[in-house]
Amino acid sequence: MPYSYFDDIAIADIAFRAEGTSLEEVFRSSWDATLNVLVEKPEEISFSKTKTIALQAARMDMLLFSFLNELVYFKDAEQLLLRVDHLNIQDPDGNPSLNAVLKGEKLDRRKHLFGTDVKAVTLHMLTVKKTAEGWEATVVLDV
Repeated sequence: MPYSYFDDIAIADIAFRAEGTSLEEVFRSSWDATLNVLVEKPEEISFSKTKTIALQAARMDMLLFSFLNELVYFKDAEQLLLRVDHLNIQDPDGNPSLNAVLKGEKLDRRKHLFGTDVKAVTLHMLTVKKTAEGWEATVVLDV
């Protein structure tokens, strides 16, 4: 599993660390970890709806923050559960941006087994850093 949860980082929230050999992998793993908090079987989300997003930020950690908060936004505002279909991250001159294609379906309480509702991604302990193996992100979710 490219992500793991921590019980001792945040008492009233959910924290996880995601890893990947590329920025795309660590962002995708972070999205999967967040989605897995929301629903028990995210792999059962069908791909009947498509959303395309483009984001920019001043730093890579803030790009991850914006990216994950898109998942929460689509869940709350449009009642959509989305998975990453395609993701491309660029970092020219330290100005990170991403383009993503997200696919999923309308939230259906009869079909989807809900876990814990995520209210937002927090800035508490948020990091994205280069490691010897690739990339690592630490994220705390407000639940």
